Amino acid sequence: MHHREQLAEFEAGELVALCDRAEVEEAPEGVPVFTDHTEMLASVKPDVVIVSTPPATHLSIAADALRAGADVLLEKPPVLNLAEHEALSQVEKATGRAVQIGFQALASPDLPRLKALAPCDVSVFASWQRDDDYWVRSPWAGRLPLDGALRNPFAHAVMQALAVSGSEPVKVEVAWCRIRDIEVEDTATLRLTLASEQRVLIAVTLAGEDFIDSRMIVGEVELDYRVDSGLPLLENLLAHRRSGEPLVAPLELTRGFTAVVEALGTMPRPGLARSEEGVLVGVNAALEQCARNFTLLNEIDTPWAATVTGGTATIG
Repeated sequence: MHHREQLAEFEAGELVALCDRAEVEEAPEGVPVFTDHTEMLASVKPDVVIVSTPPATHLSIAADALRAGADVLLEKPPVLNLAEHEALSQVEKATGRAVQIGFQALASPDLPRLKALAPCDVSVFASWQRDDDYWVRSPWAGRLPLDGALRNPFAHAVMQALAVSGSEPVKVEVAWCRIRDIEVEDTATLRLTLASEQRVLIAVTLAGEDFIDSRMIVGEVELDYRVDSGLPLLENLLAHRRSGEPLVAPLELTRGFTAVVEALGTMPRPGLARSEEGVLVGVNAALEQCARNFTLLNEIDTPWAATVTGGTATIG
C-alpha cells in the first residue's frame, strides 16, 4: 500500500500490474491483479518490478524478475545471508539488469559530506515506540530470522553507518533484549569492527521514552537524519535504465549489511525485560551512553541488565 500510494502520483511510469497472494484492496481500474508473480511476469512483461514481500522470498522473486528482463526495486533487508546475496548478484550480472535496494536514507543529501569525514568511528542512537499491533502486523512480525529492530525498522541506521564508513564489517557484537513475547529484539546495541579498524555502534529501541528519530555521530559531527520517501529510489532506477546514472542503493553496496544480518542470526535470543506500560525505563539515557562511548548494553549498568543477552561473530 505504501508503494501504491506513491505510485498514484508518479508521472514517469505507469502501474501495469499488481501481484499478491492476499486479496488486493481497491486495485486501480484496468490494472490486472495476479496471485503468482511468474504469471504476472510472463503476461505483462514489466520494465520494473517492486518487490515488497517477506524477506525470505526476496531471492526467488527478484531473480525471476531479472530473468524476465525487468529491473528490480527490492525492499530491505535484500536477502538473509551472504550465499543468497551472491546468488542474486550473479543473476544481476548474468542478465545485465539492475537491482536497487530500498535503503532510502542512502539518498540523503548529507551522505557525501559525511563520507568525506571517513575514516572515523560512526554511531547512531534512536528511540521509537511500537505498540502490540506492530508485532502482529504480518505472519512474520516478531519472528526469527525475518524481523527485529536491527534487521527491519533500524536497518537504515545500520546501512547508513556502513555507507558513511566505506568499509566492510569483520566482527559483529550485539547485546539486546525485548519487552514482549516475541522472538526478536526490540532494544539493541550493535558494535561492528570494520576492515578499516574503525567502529560502528548502533543503539536503538522500539520501547523508548521520549522520541528520538535517528541521531548520527560521525567523528566530531552530530546530526539528525530522517528516512526520506522511497520514490527518489525509483526515479533513480529509471534514470539508470535510461542513461546509466549510478544507482543510489545498488545491491553490491549492501553486502556488508547482509553480512551483519547473517551474523545476527547466530546470536542468542534476546532476554525478556520488565517494562512499564510498554516503555523500557531508562533506555534513552542508556542508549545515548552506549552510542557516545561505543559500549554495549551488557557493558553498562541498567535496571534491566540481567535480561540483556549478547554474542559475538566474525565475518570472512
